[in-house]
Amino acid sequence: MTEIADPLHHPEDRGGPRQPLLSVRGLVKHFPVGKGLFGRNKTVVRAVDGVDFDLLKGETLGIVGESGCGKSTTARLLMHLIEPDAGRIVFDGEALGEELELSSFRRQVQMVFQDSYASLNPRLTIEDSIAFAPQVHGVPRREALARGHDLLSRVGLEPRRFAGRYPHELSGGQRQRVNIARALALEPRLVILDEAVSALDKSVEAQVLNLLLDLKDAFGLTYIFISHDLHVVNFISDRVMVMYLGKVAEIGPADSLFGAPTHPYTAALLNSMPAMDPDNRTMEAPLYGDPPNPIDPPPGCRFHTRCRIASDVCASIVPALSPIAEYHDSACLARQPGSGHPQAPAVEDAA
Repeated sequence: MTEIADPLHHPEDRGGPRQPLLSVRGLVKHFPVGKGLFGRNKTVVRAVDGVDFDLLKGETLGIVGESGCGKSTTARLLMHLIEPDAGRIVFDGEALGEELELSSFRRQVQMVFQDSYASLNPRLTIEDSIAFAPQVHGVPRREALARGHDLLSRVGLEPRRFAGRYPHELSGGQRQRVNIARALALEPRLVILDEAVSALDKSVEAQVLNLLLDLKDAFGLTYIFISHDLHVVNFISDRVMVMYLGKVAEIGPADSLFGAPTHPYTAALLNSMPAMDPDNRTMEAPLYGDPPNPIDPPPGCRFHTRCRIASDVCASIVPALSPIAEYHDSACLARQPGSGHPQAPAVEDAA
């Protein structure tokens, strides 16, 4: 976990810049598949199966992994769009569902989705879409509209031209800017961006990414940025969390994780990134096979069936997410002293 420079002081900041804005422990979501005898659930899909991480104030945490690894489900669990089966979420020192009510949490945490058109009500004008949430939370309509117009200007859309338009009258990039403005209308502290730029062409994507960086500085925001594009994640993120089959494989500062990954799955992901250098061609597939079935994941390390350095111990022991270096954690037995893996460092070396 990188130490973030003191962010803009938020009036609701309770624990100071060193207290994590968000702490997640044991987050679990299993989706039932089919029914057994007497209507009992027979099998479940282990979409998210024990996710732990901390999010520091003022940072951008990128989340990456193959399709189906649990990235988007984790985001929806954090927002309680899907009810988690287990887990504890602490927001700036207050536990959700205990000291912190869900309505107050959702006012401070907003989300931008991938589909910019489906996220907007086609019957509402742009200004009404942005002003809707503040009005629900008690802001007078005139003030909510004024806030919406200011945010439209912030995201590069002239209010006199765009405030009265409807979603179908805007391009994809313009609609996503509206969604970002709408997310900021409640003055949140955390914004979750789930594939928010993946549907845009590259020129518009670059504009939206630069906009997100500018807004982060202007409003003192904290981001969770979910994407398949590793280049984009490397560009925008302070830290990166790699997920595999519902679990966290590795989490660490973006520069060290991209420069020296400690988990074999992270290394395989990075090797799959296309290179512009024709002399640096990928001649061998970095990873073989498909991810195992999340209904019946393999025992031990879930990656051992595809791992090039797997040993017998990997099939029987579930690796814990353990510190490898400062602010860098990895769930790999080959990196944990005394784990029994042939490549694991000796205990005395670690000491």
